[in-house]
Amino acid sequence: METLDSIIINYDTQGLWVLNIALAIVMFGVALGIAVKDFKLLFKEPKLLIAGVLSQFVLLPFITFLVVLLLKPQPSIALGMFMVAACPGGNISNFMTHLAKGNTALSISLTAFATILAVFLTPINFELYGNLYTPTAILLEEVHLSFLQLLKLVTLILGIPLILGMLVRHKYETLVIRLSKLLKPLSIIVFIAIVCIAFYNNLDVFVGYVKNVIGIGIFHNALALLLGFLVAKLFKLSFKNQKTIMIETGIQNSGLGLLLIFTFFNGLGGMALIAAFWGIWHIISGLILSLYWSRKTN
Repeated sequence: METLDSIIINYDTQGLWVLNIALAIVMFGVALGIAVKDFKLLFKEPKLLIAGVLSQFVLLPFITFLVVLLLKPQPSIALGMFMVAACPGGNISNFMTHLAKGNTALSISLTAFATILAVFLTPINFELYGNLYTPTAILLEEVHLSFLQLLKLVTLILGIPLILGMLVRHKYETLVIRLSKLLKPLSIIVFIAIVCIAFYNNLDVFVGYVKNVIGIGIFHNALALLLGFLVAKLFKLSFKNQKTIMIETGIQNSGLGLLLIFTFFNGLGGMALIAAFWGIWHIISGLILSLYWSRKTN
């Protein structure tokens, strides 16, 4: 009987190039909405920066590792969980924070800063926890994953578009502000399309095996959201900022995760499935939370 550790989720070479370009355009679009002043908010109130970075890049990967040790999922699913946890926050977190009456300025600042950090921390966290857990370490050894190759791709997809977008924003601010209003909803559509195409091209696999990741995916996402909220509460942040940190921690850039999985692991079953499911589910969970908070006055 086949397991998710032996199944490959198909995404042809042409589709992979489209995915690369699409994600780079999404990041460029996100960067057009970021100004240098957005970073000043974080450095004026370093507690916000520490809470956001601690929650997303330190505690979430570590808690994910503990969950894997506890639940012992199939190795490819565990590796997919490490990948998702290592990714930065998703660009739709800004929209959800606004809807939830959170601190949108903080959300934008954290997304930008997290994207910069992710160029280095995503490969580091993924390699660290992937190699700490023996079953996933074996998978990593089999594919001969190079840290430098991973770093290079993350830089190309996240770092360069972010820098270019911010430079264009700085030089043509008036035009870019108008343009970014169009690109933001477009980037959300592109992200959803990436996940949907992956589902559509492998419908039989998803229908047959999605039951293996539904429970883990929902639990993992709920844990990430709760973690963000508790960390912000521990730092005694305002409720507005607690909501923001919670959303930033629970809404991950699973599109980036899928790209890395298709590029370096040839769409390994459990990895692709958990990342794709997370990509759909975090939109649902994030919108439910945001809509709930949008109707509360305090």
